[in-house]
Parts: sequence; C-alpha cells; structure tokens
Amino acid sequence: MSHTPNRQDFDHYMAPNYAPQQVIPVRGEGSRLWDQQGREYIDFAGGIAVNSLGHCHPVLVDALKDQGEKLWHLSNVFTNEPALNLAKALVDRTFADKVFLCSSGGEANEAALKLARRWAVDNHGEHKDKIISFYQSFHGRTFFTVSVGGQPKYSQGFGPVPGGILHADYNDLESVRKLVGDDTCAIMVEPMQGEGGIVPGTQDFLQGLRDLCDEHNALLIFDEVQTGVGRSGELYAYKNYGITPDILTSAKSLGGGFPVGAMLATDAVAKSLVIGTHGSTYGGNALASAVALAAVEFIDTPEVLEGVKKRHDLFREHLETINRKYGVFKEIRGMGLLMGAQMSDAYEGRAKDILPLAIEEGLMALIAGPNVLRMAPSLVIPEADIAEGMARLERAIERLVAAT
Repeated sequence: MSHTPNRQDFDHYMAPNYAPQQVIPVRGEGSRLWDQQGREYIDFAGGIAVNSLGHCHPVLVDALKDQGEKLWHLSNVFTNEPALNLAKALVDRTFADKVFLCSSGGEANEAALKLARRWAVDNHGEHKDKIISFYQSFHGRTFFTVSVGGQPKYSQGFGPVPGGILHADYNDLESVRKLVGDDTCAIMVEPMQGEGGIVPGTQDFLQGLRDLCDEHNALLIFDEVQTGVGRSGELYAYKNYGITPDILTSAKSLGGGFPVGAMLATDAVAKSLVIGTHGSTYGGNALASAVALAAVEFIDTPEVLEGVKKRHDLFREHLETINRKYGVFKEIRGMGLLMGAQMSDAYEGRAKDILPLAIEEGLMALIAGPNVLRMAPSLVIPEADIAEGMARLERAIERLVAAT
C-alpha cells in the first residue's frame, strides 16, 4: 500500500532532534525547488552550504549515473580508481601531500584532531596534548568535535568532555597567546566562523596563529568544511589569506550534495596516521568519490570562482538596498557566497523570525545563531534567481517590520 509522507510523519517516526519547516521539497533544479503541492522556492540555503552547484546539476548527475553502473563500494580492504583520482585532484590543487577520505565534515574534523594528537605524541611526547579552539566555533557533532567547538550547548548533558581543550576569543590573538605553550599540539580554527555568525578571520589574526604554531611546534588546523570548495571565491579560503595550514578539513560543497568529507595534510604530519590508527567504513567510497571529483573539477575554474566573487557583490548590493529601506541589519559580512546579515539592535534576535516568512514568500534561507541571517546558495546561481530571491526576501522583511 502506497503512502505519501507528510510533515506529521516526521514527528511520528523521526527522532526529535530536528524541527524542520512544514513544507517538504520533492524536486529541485538549479537554484529552484518544488514542494509536494508544486509550489516553487528559490534556494538561498544551499543545504547549509552543501549544494555547491545547486540541485541536480548535469555534471554531478552524469558522474553519479556513470559510476553507479560500475562500482559503488568496496571497503578499505581495497582501493578504487575514483578515490585515487579525487585524492590526486585535491593534492594537486592544494598545499597537501596526503588525503584521508570520509563521509562528513564531523568525521573529517575528528580525523584531524586525532591526527594532531597522534603527531604530537610521535614527535614530542604525551605531554603535548593541548588543543586550542575558539568560542562560537563549530566543528561537528561527534563528542570530540563538539567539545573542541566553542558552543557549550552542543556538548552539555552528555557527561564529562574530553580533556586538554582550551578556548580563546576569535579574532583576538592576545587571548590565544595567553593559552598557547609548549604543551599545545594544535590550534583549530575556521578561517570564517560559520555557525558562529559568519565572521571572517582577519589577516593579522590568522597569520598570528600560524606564527604561534611555528613558535611552539604546534599544528595549525583549518576547518574549511563550510568555506571550502569554492565557497569563499577560492577553492579553499586559506588561499585568500596566503596562510598555509598543516591540516585542512573539507566536506559540504565537496560532494555537491553527496555525503563526502576529506582531511588533507602534509607528508610530515600525515605519516603519523599509520595502519590501524583511524578509519571510515564508507570513506573513499567509489560513488561518493566520483561525484566529489566532478564537483572539484567543475568548481576549480576561473569562470566559476570569479563568478562567485561577482555574485557576492550582487548579494551585498541587494542586502544593502533592502537595509536602506527597513534598517533591519547592523552589518553585512562574509566571503564569496557564504554571507551573513547581522540584525540591528531594534531587531535583536529576530533573524529566525524571517525564515518562516521567507518560506511563505517562496524563499529558503538560513540563520547562523538567532541574530544573523545566513545565505549559502549555489555557487552558480543565476543572476535572475538572485534578483527574484531578493525580491521575495524584501517582502518577508517588509512583513517582519510591519508586524513589529
């Protein structure tokens, strides 16, 4: 007997750790989606910075279909051609010498943190175990990564957290200097905080972290799960700063919607991840690797990356125009097509109230905390969709202001 799922089925069958919107999208093409009733939406959310080429992009669909008729999964008892091709593509395009493939950003960050600790033990001894991260950072949902992340709400209520983790203030180098020492094994940082409010790191701050790591024989880990694979206007955001980490993590846009993650590292660091130290059942999956390779090769072109920068300017212009009319934003910030609009004092904490109004107007957007409206659309979103989406956003904001 057939059954058409509805929103009530979520409450009935699914664990209650999410609170999804009432609409259920069933089809997507490019930067537009349609729900069960056939209503159309423009997508500024991008699956939380995942759908790097929008929905059902032909390049990704072709890669999926082609590999889907050849080989899906082997396990890591064997290697496979798509995984090797993806690893080579990432090494050729970055500072890295070695790649560990996995299934998500949380897995990639877990691997990075374990590798940093293992490298420190191998090279300096067990006393060198401190990890410095930043308040308001977000690095995943495993117990290690939520503990390193700087938002206690994600780790509270699950018992004692792992030790040796310290937190400093983002974009405040002096707060890091007070914590760093010869027992520091790594500093983990997002070059732009995502869940923490779309806050780009300053050049001096990130360069200072690099210098402190060099001074104290510690590793610099860049979490580029949200900023990577074209999102910032470069393939990876570290290229915007000219600052090279020792370890980099990648996911989200890497697969264009297919679950895949990667940890990239130099030879000197990666050699500590010897046989048996870490693994991922689905990591290096042939199907995921084939799709990710297609995404990387398509995105890492001047046309796409320059297009991201151009679209950033368009988003900013539209947001500034809306703000001149309604005065709802205090600051518009971000890099590339990961942008945040912080609410003004008069609308403090009201970013979340925009989302249901936007849905009613036919627009999907995000928040980054209660006070920042976040947008992470397709890297190739048509300019006409930007204009129409912003018109829908303006109508939602007009309704918010009118109801205040």
